[in-house]
Amino acid sequence: MPFEALTETLYTISATATGGREGRTQSEDGIVDLPLGKPGSKSNPKANPETLFAAGYAACFDGALNLMAQNEGLDTSASTVTASVTLGKTETGVGLAVELVAHVPGVDEAKAQELADKAHEFCPYSKATRGNISVTVKGVPA
Repeated sequence: MPFEALTETLYTISATATGGREGRTQSEDGIVDLPLGKPGSKSNPKANPETLFAAGYAACFDGALNLMAQNEGLDTSASTVTASVTLGKTETGVGLAVELVAHVPGVDEAKAQELADKAHEFCPYSKATRGNISVTVKGVPA
């Protein structure tokens, strides 16, 4: 599936990283300014690229989920989405996989999954990862 070109800019932000996985990252507006560390460090835990990706994907997906529900007259503003990002080995090096679990209040299991599937079709992060990494989507009643 070919990518969809942007037809209108809604928002642009830049971030700069130095020092790789054990360096620092900062957004141009200064809102994000974090030291980085290797994944799994128990003695001195810090954010890493997978942490930041999980946080961004979860927030974006929850917004998409709420929009899909709102389009159906449902209020899911109390929903939560957990994005579990896994860094692992592939046949050619390393890669990512994501599991998204959407806890949707006030609906049954079938509707929760339907809304999660619709959000997955709409979410810009889901579009960006589609066909590139494994993404599993689960909708569960809250």
